[in-house]
Amino acid sequence: MKYLIVGLGNMGSEYEGTRHNVGFRIVDALAASCNAQFQDRRYGFVAQARIKNAQVVMLKPTTFMNLSGNAVRYWMQQEKIPLENLLIVVDDLSLPVGTLRMKQNGSAAGHNGLKHIAQMLGTEGYNRLKVGIGNDFPKGCQIDFVLGRFGAEDEKIITEKTPVACDAIKAFVLSGIQFAMCHYNGK
Repeated sequence: MKYLIVGLGNMGSEYEGTRHNVGFRIVDALAASCNAQFQDRRYGFVAQARIKNAQVVMLKPTTFMNLSGNAVRYWMQQEKIPLENLLIVVDDLSLPVGTLRMKQNGSAAGHNGLKHIAQMLGTEGYNRLKVGIGNDFPKGCQIDFVLGRFGAEDEKIITEKTPVACDAIKAFVLSGIQFAMCHYNGK
């Protein structure tokens, strides 16, 4: 079986370490845990690894967040990956910092990266691992918040939860979405 694991984020040093790039951060950690190296390819940085008997393609789109669907669609077609073997790793404002929630489908909930992926795939029925970034910002300051960096306390939480998120992704690959949801949601 072959899987596509996509971490959402924005390219460039000005976005490194921001809340909106937590998807990149998780996929970087997954690649490191598999001794995989990213290479600059079409529409993104791509790494490949094996997790037991499964082949895993990891993608960090270089299209910027709002056009992530272009990269996802291209690499699904390029690698012939079925929709049920796609997992998008994404930040989520509605979850407390570090909380993990894996879902089989759902709305974009205002997330432009997820909206574009749904538009390009023609469905909202794709798997996602949402990583909570909290929502401690004044009204009208959402963009500054998601493009800001974690404070020291939140950074510690995200650092501790990153290996757990990697384990959740591996559980998805090896045992399926239902198993991963049962064992990792809310962690």
